[in-house]
Amino acid sequence: MAFEATKREWCELATFFKLLANGTIALGTTEAMKTDTYWPIAMIQREEHNGPRQYFIETKNIKMQSEKGVHYISRNTLETVSHLIIHTVKEAKQNNVLSPDGIEDFLNEIDIFNLEAETKDRTDLSISFWHPKATLHGFNVRSRLSSMNPLLDGGRTANLKLEQGGIKFAVPTVNKINALPQSPNEVAERMLMIERLGGILRYSDVADRIFRCNLQMIDLHFPRILTEMVRTMHLDGITRISELTEIMKQRNPLKIKDELISKHGFYEYKIKQFLIALTLGMRPAKLYKGEDTAIEGLLFMNGDGDIMCYHKSERKIMEEFLFQNTRLEKGSLDKDKYGFLERENGKYYFKLNAKIGFIKR
Repeated sequence: MAFEATKREWCELATFFKLLANGTIALGTTEAMKTDTYWPIAMIQREEHNGPRQYFIETKNIKMQSEKGVHYISRNTLETVSHLIIHTVKEAKQNNVLSPDGIEDFLNEIDIFNLEAETKDRTDLSISFWHPKATLHGFNVRSRLSSMNPLLDGGRTANLKLEQGGIKFAVPTVNKINALPQSPNEVAERMLMIERLGGILRYSDVADRIFRCNLQMIDLHFPRILTEMVRTMHLDGITRISELTEIMKQRNPLKIKDELISKHGFYEYKIKQFLIALTLGMRPAKLYKGEDTAIEGLLFMNGDGDIMCYHKSERKIMEEFLFQNTRLEKGSLDKDKYGFLERENGKYYFKLNAKIGFIKR
């Protein structure tokens, strides 16, 4: 009997099967293409409903070890199944995809019930590479064939505050601004209306204390940079992180010396630090100390179904990949509570929301 799952769930499962079938993972380029450098895989650990399982790669088979004992799976079968899943996802028009013929029986046979692994440390897969001192390395999985979890999706904790200055608005004026109809650009329309009426929006603070401190770990003034990027995204419709960084270099919101911008690459450096921190575990509502987490990198499937590895040991490539392949996104206004003038302690503030995801192309 067939069942439905989202494209993201299918892509994570296909990534897992394809890695087991290949026994290697290619390092990726900044353009999300494979290089000629491959890391050999010794074992993959994956969480299931009844605990962790280890999948050891042998010449022709995969030895699966769990609480129930040992089970062997053909690598050729896993390759066939992964190709079938990827083909089905590519052909599907909707986000929910019906399982291909025979897949449910195969999953039951190898005792897989969760298409997406659920772990406390947020890793999707943990991989041990062939090395004299091999250890497990935690990875997140992303795929351009499906919707992708964002790098930064903090909800209300990722809100940034602009203080409304200039003239003092009467309550009816504030209500009129907040009552602008829903539209894809309603946040920008409210900001522009505030300016037309003589108001000025200046950076004030980060709404959440923990997120403020996390951003300041990148730089004491990084919250101001991020706020200006989000504001520009709404007003100018520019979403790519690389393009927004170029605009920050021109506008120079921190008013630093040109030499620091042009010769040292200050803004690019800070943005890349931030993206790496998000990838390796920074969260808005969790205290960030700059320490390593269980997540060490990304397994990225491109639009052709090829899988690339980005690991923190190849930091420059990983930084540039994130820099060129991420964008700012718009969260839900009602859910994340931003995009309106709100009164706090006798002053009005306008909140923006920081959300960063991968470019899908």
